[in-house]
Amino acid sequence: MTDTAPTTLLLVDDERSLREPLAEYLTGQGFAVREAESAAAARTVLGSDTPDLVLLDIMMPGEDGLSLCRHLVETKKLPVILLTAKGEAMDRIIGLEIGADDYVTKPFEPRELVARIRSVLRRSEREPVLPAEDQLYHFEGWTLDPLKRRLTDPDGTLVPISTAEFRMLRAFCDHPRRVLDRDQLLDMVQGREAQLFDRAVDNQVSRLRRKIEADSRNPHFIQTVRGGGYRFGAEVTRAGQQ
Repeated sequence: MTDTAPTTLLLVDDERSLREPLAEYLTGQGFAVREAESAAAARTVLGSDTPDLVLLDIMMPGEDGLSLCRHLVETKKLPVILLTAKGEAMDRIIGLEIGADDYVTKPFEPRELVARIRSVLRRSEREPVLPAEDQLYHFEGWTLDPLKRRLTDPDGTLVPISTAEFRMLRAFCDHPRRVLDRDQLLDMVQGREAQLFDRAVDNQVSRLRRKIEADSRNPHFIQTVRGGGYRFGAEVTRAGQQ
C-alpha cells in the first residue's frame, strides 16, 4: 500500500442486499472495493488482482467461505476477515484455526467492521522484513519462515496457521525458554489497541498447540507456567547461524 493508492478490499458475499450497501459504505470510507457474489467469482477476481484484505462470508452456495479461506491462507497469504451469522460459532472457530485473522458477526455495525479492517491492516504492516539470511527459525525439525509466514513440520509438510498464530509462534521462537506472561504476549501478538483480554492468549495457545504438539494435552513445546504465563521449551536456531 502507498500514500496515493487506496487500500483494496475484496468483499465476497452472495447476499446482494448486504454486499452492495456495504461496498458503498466502505468506498465512502476511502477503500477501493471489489465485489464477488461467490467463491468462484472471487477466484476469478484474484486471478487478475490482489487485494490488501478479503471480507469473506462463510455461508454461500457452491464452495463455502471456509474452503476459500483455506485457499487464501495457503496460497495467497492475504488477511481475511470472516462475515458470519450468529449461529455459526463452530464455523468461526474453524475459520480462525485455518487462518482467518478476525471475524464479525452479522448483523454488524459498519463502523465496527471498518475498525477491525484497519486493526488487521495495521498489524500486517508492523511485520518487519528481516535480512534474507536471517529468515528461518528451526526447532526440533520444525521450520518457521517469517518472510513467507510458512510453518513446516519435520516431514516437510506445510501446516496452515493464522496471522495471530504465526505472530505468537514467532514471539515464542524469539524468546525460547523464557517465561512470557499474558500481557507480554498480547503486546507481541496483537498490540493493545486490539482491546483483547487474557483469555484470547489462552485460546491462541490452545489452537497453536493442536498444530505443533504431538499431544496438546501434554505439551512439549508451549509449556504452561503456573501463575506466570507460557514458556517455549525447545531450542531454537536461526538460518545463517553457526
